[in-house]
Amino acid sequence: MTGSSSDPAHATRAPLSRASHAPGYLYESAEVFQREKDRIFLKDWLCVARVEEVAAPGDYVTLRIMDEPIIVARNGDGTLNAFANVCRHRGVEVAAGAGNTEEFSCPYHGWLYDLTGKLLGAPYMKEAEGFDPADCRLTPLRLAVWAGWIFVTFDRDAAAFEGFIAGYDAELAVLEQERCRLAVKVVIEYAANWKLVVENLVDPYHSNVAHRGTIGQLPKPATHTDPDVHLIGNGSLAVFFDGSPMTPNGQSLFGKMPWLDDASDSFGCSAHLAPTLQVFASCDNVHPVITWPRSPTTSTAVAYLLFPADAFDDPAFDAKLEVYRSFMFAVLDEDRWVIESQQRNLNAIGFTPGRMSVMEAPVHYVINDYLRRI
Repeated sequence: MTGSSSDPAHATRAPLSRASHAPGYLYESAEVFQREKDRIFLKDWLCVARVEEVAAPGDYVTLRIMDEPIIVARNGDGTLNAFANVCRHRGVEVAAGAGNTEEFSCPYHGWLYDLTGKLLGAPYMKEAEGFDPADCRLTPLRLAVWAGWIFVTFDRDAAAFEGFIAGYDAELAVLEQERCRLAVKVVIEYAANWKLVVENLVDPYHSNVAHRGTIGQLPKPATHTDPDVHLIGNGSLAVFFDGSPMTPNGQSLFGKMPWLDDASDSFGCSAHLAPTLQVFASCDNVHPVITWPRSPTTSTAVAYLLFPADAFDDPAFDAKLEVYRSFMFAVLDEDRWVIESQQRNLNAIGFTPGRMSVMEAPVHYVINDYLRRI
């Protein structure tokens, strides 16, 4: 791709006041999807889980990233490890879902691995000339932890995590997510390209329309009409605004997080960490979303609700939590219909990508950094 007028995305690269949205092929092409895998998902640090999901020795979670299966596990001394979920014998996955175990056993031929990915045993392999178990460790991945979030990268040569996260940490340190605990994890499947989900999450333009039944009717809807936007670089940004807690009446059921005691009751934050992490926060909780590509035209959003650890001691915690969970699910469900409608109509004869609004500045910033990379 170039910046010339022959580039189908040329109009998207223009300044916001003249820019149009990206062409439809970017959201359905198998060739583009492979390029995204090669140039973004196999290169970047990716947020994959909360530390609470693998809190005890032996805890593990599995997931697939652009069809690459991985395991994150905590071993006996409490260290977190990440490695490919691919047996070194015939490639079968050695674990599924999440749970607690002392070792991983391949269900095909019984090759056995410990919680660091080291091969412990391989039946009937002593007779194989030159076979060295030390060469058969499950392929390790680099791992880092920030603010209670676990990150991995497939790229052995990726920049140090500390440099990658520094700008984002400077903006979001105020949230102290490491002092929060995971209360709810919600999974939403979309019949749409992952970028449409990400663009929607950074788009304030739709809030009062698509979400008229939820956040659009709150006392302080998050319209971002005069937001405090901080561009972090490399497609990442943080936006601070006035908004209401995520409950049907916009009133907090828990009170402000202790470390936000000096903040307004209308504190709101929406911060994107490219490529797929979106951290939302109100005065009383943090509710991030991670978007995972599944295919050129399908994706998954994983939404989390985090509350300060002492909130869990509230005798009415479960009942209050259900109010937040139901409201969050309703918001995501409103998004799903419009996002999937976008995907269905990318090739409709009545559609060409429209001009961007000044309200879509975050979308313009995020999509243009994406175009730079692919």
